[in-house]
Amino acid sequence: MASNNEIGQADSSCLTKLRDYTYKLIKEFEKAVKKLSNFAFVNSGIFRLVTKKVTVERVGVDLGVKTLAYLSTGIVFSGAKSYKRYEKKLAKLQWRNRNKVIGSANWKKAQIKIARLHRRIANIRKDTLHKLTTYLAKNHSQIVIEDLNVSGLLKNRKLAKAIADMGFHEFRRQLEYKCKLYGSQLIVADRFFPSSKICSNCGWYNPDLKLSDRWFLCVECSSFLDRDWNASLNLANTVSHTEIEACG
Repeated sequence: MASNNEIGQADSSCLTKLRDYTYKLIKEFEKAVKKLSNFAFVNSGIFRLVTKKVTVERVGVDLGVKTLAYLSTGIVFSGAKSYKRYEKKLAKLQWRNRNKVIGSANWKKAQIKIARLHRRIANIRKDTLHKLTTYLAKNHSQIVIEDLNVSGLLKNRKLAKAIADMGFHEFRRQLEYKCKLYGSQLIVADRFFPSSKICSNCGWYNPDLKLSDRWFLCVECSSFLDRDWNASLNLANTVSHTEIEACG
C-alpha cells in the first residue's frame, strides 16, 4: 500500500504537469492575440477580438466626455484624457517658470520642457483618435455620427476642458479622409436629432431626460440600457440624415 509520502509526491507531480500545461496554453493564446492587429474593450471589461473583416455594415457612434465613443455594436472606446493626466505636471512646470528672466538660459530650458509636455499630450490624443477612426473605417461600410456644434459646446465652462481633451473636431476630420481612403461612407445625422431621448427599441420619446441621467428607461417597452448605447443605436437606425460622399 502506498505511503502518505508517495501519495504527496504523486499529487505534486500532477500539479506541476497541470501548471506547465496551463502556462503553455496561456502562451499560445498570447501569441494568437498578438497576430491580430485590432482589439477593443467592451462593457464587461473583457476584450472582444476584432478582425479586419467587415461584420456590421452600419454602425452608430455616440461621442461623449465620460467615454470617447460608444458604438451601436456595444464596443466602448475610452478616451485618453491626456491633458487631464498631465495637467498637474504641466501646471508645476509653468509655476516653476514664473519668476525666471525671459530670454535667459534657464527660461529657455523651462520653455522647452513645457513645449515637450504639450507635444506629448497632443500626440497621445491623436494616437487614440487614429486607432478609433481607423477601426471604424476599416470594419464598417457605413458610419453614422452626430453633427456636433463643437464651438458651441466649448462655451460651456464646466465641460469645455473635458470636451477639448477628447478632440471631437479632430475625430471627424480624421474619419472623413479615412472613409474616403478605405471606401466607407460617412453619414452625419441632423444636429437636432434627439438620439439620447428616443427609445432604440420602440421609438418612445422622453422629453424629460436630463444630462445627469446616465441610463435610459422606456415606459412603453421597459427597455433599460446605457443612454450612450441607446443614442448610438438610434444613430445607426436613423433615416433622416445628411450623407457625405466618402466612397473611394
